[in-house]
Amino acid sequence: MKKIKDFLLFCAGVDRTILAKVPSDENKYMGVGGTILFTGLLAFFSGGYALYTVFDNWIVAVSFGLVWGLMIFNLDRYIVLSMKSKGSWFTDFIVAFPRLVLAIFLALVISKPLELKIFEKEINSGLVQMEQEVYKKQEEKVRERYASQVMDYQKNIRQLKTEITQKTITRDSLALMAIQEADGTGGSRTRSLGPIYKAKKLAAENAQRELDQLTASYLPIIQDQEAGIQNINTSVTQEIATLSRDGYGGLAARVDALDRLSKESEAINLANIFVMLLFVSIETAPIFAKLITSRGPYDYLLDELEHKYKMGNLERNTLLTNAVKNKVKLDTEVGLYRNNIQISMEKKLIDQENYQKLKSFNAKELDWA
Repeated sequence: MKKIKDFLLFCAGVDRTILAKVPSDENKYMGVGGTILFTGLLAFFSGGYALYTVFDNWIVAVSFGLVWGLMIFNLDRYIVLSMKSKGSWFTDFIVAFPRLVLAIFLALVISKPLELKIFEKEINSGLVQMEQEVYKKQEEKVRERYASQVMDYQKNIRQLKTEITQKTITRDSLALMAIQEADGTGGSRTRSLGPIYKAKKLAAENAQRELDQLTASYLPIIQDQEAGIQNINTSVTQEIATLSRDGYGGLAARVDALDRLSKESEAINLANIFVMLLFVSIETAPIFAKLITSRGPYDYLLDELEHKYKMGNLERNTLLTNAVKNKVKLDTEVGLYRNNIQISMEKKLIDQENYQKLKSFNAKELDWA
């Protein structure tokens, strides 16, 4: 139990020498340390699962999860450790506000991979549909590349078949007129195989020959066009068969699937929000615990110790500053005094030298010769 207690107090980041003087605060900081520890563990599982969905490798996932969990643990520990209770809730909240923002951001980052794990079954079902949509888009793009060629072939075939159809209609019309002339139901209304019938029959036969010639001319072209369409369809089928069908289930795809599920299902959306709020509350719990907890003996002793070091440092800095100022003042005034004396002595030497020169000049006799 002692090792567990020591470890939880280490997680809380308390000063053991100060806490030893006020053991009544141990339980409070053990609770804070436990919250920080579990936040780090959740970060470990979250980061590990996120990397596993990317690399599909347990060794890489566990390694990264361990690093990520330790980083979050250390960051949370520092956030709580850096908060010092000043006795005023408003002042403490202002100090804690940037830490709260950071904690909420960390909670959102930590919660997302675990949300993906919690809703894994629903996400897998959504991924199947999304995968089919992706494959369908890929197939449509392949078909779009050949669509213009197929349309040209189909247009040519329609034109040729239209001409054959029109020629067939003309042939049928002429043949019907010849028959009606022969049985008296049309034309001259006289049943007869006379000249009029023969003329109409000849016209029908000419139309039949033209139709046969047109069919014989266009049919190979139509067959070639249809063969071209068949070749294109074969190429499209082969290219679609060679499309990459890699597993569609990466981290981004799962996040997208969860977002779509949240929009489609109100229940999943609410559950997703509650899970996110749960992690936000877990991540911010140590900070709120520090805010709502009144100052205890540990806080007073810590504040006293920090104030003592602060005042001691201020005193040493003040003494050092004054000593430097005094030394600068002394050196300045002494240097100035020495300079003034040096200047005065130099002036006297110059005056004496000039006086000797003038005296020597006056003693000389002027030579006018």
